[in-house]
Amino acid sequence: MTEPTHSVTVWDLPTRLFHWALVLLVLTSYISVHLNWMDLHFLSGYSVAGLLLFRLGWGFIGSDTARFANFLRSPFAALRHLAHLARREPDREVGHNAAGGWMVLVMLLLLAVQVATGLCANDDVMLEGPFAKYAGKELSDRLTAIHHANFNLIEAAIFLHLAAILTYAVLKRQDLVRPMLTGRKRLPAEVAAPALAHKLRAAILLATAVAVVALAVNLL
Repeated sequence: MTEPTHSVTVWDLPTRLFHWALVLLVLTSYISVHLNWMDLHFLSGYSVAGLLLFRLGWGFIGSDTARFANFLRSPFAALRHLAHLARREPDREVGHNAAGGWMVLVMLLLLAVQVATGLCANDDVMLEGPFAKYAGKELSDRLTAIHHANFNLIEAAIFLHLAAILTYAVLKRQDLVRPMLTGRKRLPAEVAAPALAHKLRAAILLATAVAVVALAVNLL
């Protein structure tokens, strides 16, 4: 018999907007640097910095599925989950699964490194990040090299993320994309819906994050 299910809101609007805005900004950063649109590249980088600050705070005061404490499990739990990757079974995960939670953390850390090094980078001609003058030329050069190399790691993480989405769709018949678009997915009837934080909390947090980045870039 088919197990009874119900439609549950698993991803709040702020988390979904963060996700897709980050996708667009990473793509913008990639395109702008290759077309030498550096003003746009800097603006994109500052925007990513603001989003990362927002996500850091939302990981502590946001909805249940956005909180780090709720989706970061032990590495052994992630390995156990991956060991059963080929097993077709109903989706019972309210938010990130054990492996997906670590993928999120890795991506956030890589983007944080990218932003931090970009703020201190230089192009040896006329452009430099707003903190490059404080780092000094030698350290700025090292951070510039890390900035370039780290994006290769970001590309690899994106590839793994897309491969995981395809793998879950093929092996488990689980759609990971639709819930991040609509916020909802069908779960077994006994699975309770997560608690969702108020959107006003997210708006205040985002405004604070944007203000912090703007002040840091323009005043320091």
